[in-house]
Amino acid sequence: MTSSEPRTLLGILCICFAGVLFAIMGGFAKTLGAEYSTLQVSWARAFVHLVFLAAVFLPRSGLTVLRSRRPRLQLVRAMTLTGSNLCFFLAVSMIPLAKAAAISLSAPLIVAALAWPMLRERTTPMRIATVVAGFIGVLVVIRPGGELFQPASLLVLGSASFYGVYQILTRRIAPFDSPATSALWSPLVGAVGLLAVLPFVWRTPASLGDLAMFLACGTLGAIGHYFVARAMTYAAANVISPFGYFQLLSSVVVGWLFFDNLPDGGTWIGAAIIVGSGLVLAWDQRRR
Repeated sequence: MTSSEPRTLLGILCICFAGVLFAIMGGFAKTLGAEYSTLQVSWARAFVHLVFLAAVFLPRSGLTVLRSRRPRLQLVRAMTLTGSNLCFFLAVSMIPLAKAAAISLSAPLIVAALAWPMLRERTTPMRIATVVAGFIGVLVVIRPGGELFQPASLLVLGSASFYGVYQILTRRIAPFDSPATSALWSPLVGAVGLLAVLPFVWRTPASLGDLAMFLACGTLGAIGHYFVARAMTYAAANVISPFGYFQLLSSVVVGWLFFDNLPDGGTWIGAAIIVGSGLVLAWDQRRR
């Protein structure tokens, strides 16, 4: 075993663990969505995430860590993440968690589709074919026009699109701001922006269990993003990114344990097409 192999394995374990945390967070968000406003759940997710990151970065860097050289770009970037969370949390309150997770896996394909117009990255016929195949998989999961079509599925596609743009803007801001600055701006805009509507939707948690789930949504999200960042330091992104699909399996398990729900055949087939397209895309990027 070479010296780099243990670090690569550690990176894979980190990305898989993050997938488990994100799946559990989705389960809590779905549970809370049955009784509380999605806006309140999304605010709690952003606020607790912000507190977690502030406790890490502010003692070392102070408020100067929030200073951005491209504040408008940071603002738009953070708004896309807030929009992604809102769409996803609203969707999972209405559709099975595994189905939402399958559709959300299209985010890397959206990044690939937007890389040329937004980043001027050169595309290839292989990449175009992979993106088209992936979106065919999304259609198989959503099944528009069919008896099993659920409009909330389109919210997940919107969530994935917002997240794809968020990733693109993260690349664009990287030369100007530090990772710590970008990490803090992401939940800050959501936590502050949603305060405007919070008084109109606020409902005091009815039990300690509900309060714990609100806190867990933000904590699990923050820790999950931390492990994604750690994974990137241990191995190249195109090596570990395929293991991000472990989140789908985790979501299936959480959906079964929390809600006694398993995906139907169409969801499995569509998810397989999406995952396969994503793996081919990752292989093509690694080869290049």
